[in-house]
Amino acid sequence: MNPLKQFSLPFTGLKLGTHQFDYELDDAFFNAFEYSLIKSGNLKVDLELEKQETMMLLKFKIIGTVNLDCDKCLSEFSLPVNLYERQIVKFAEAEMESDDEEIISLSRKETEIDISGPLYEMINVAVPYIKNCEQAGKDCDQEMIDRLNQLSIQKQAEENEQTSDPRWEALNKLKK
Repeated sequence: MNPLKQFSLPFTGLKLGTHQFDYELDDAFFNAFEYSLIKSGNLKVDLELEKQETMMLLKFKIIGTVNLDCDKCLSEFSLPVNLYERQIVKFAEAEMESDDEEIISLSRKETEIDISGPLYEMINVAVPYIKNCEQAGKDCDQEMIDRLNQLSIQKQAEENEQTSDPRWEALNKLKK
């Protein structure tokens, strides 16, 4: 069974006006996307769909946490997520490509819209490029930091020994 099937939203039977939808995002949602940076999380999505004659306005409220790996100490931490986003869906005679990322164009023949892609993108954009424990209000694993520093110092010492070329010894003495 496709774990993203529940995010296919049929809109043809909906009357004009506002409609509410609720979703729960868990590990299965993130694992459905290949090469996902987020492997697990627990998020609640409140979607308000406002259907009009020529378009739909989707208002997303996403609240919860995602589990990430710290780029500094490699330990796992939970990052709180609190997002309010909107997406415009326009009906057109033929499916068009739009330069505006906030607008999705659908053919009038379409009967449903898959919101899993936009949801996944919104959450991933909310994740910082450099992830560390301090963003979640906790300290990095000091034992791991000390170990990484020790290995880094050892590697630098080994590189310095290997890169010493006897032809440059006279210049190296001037530098000291």
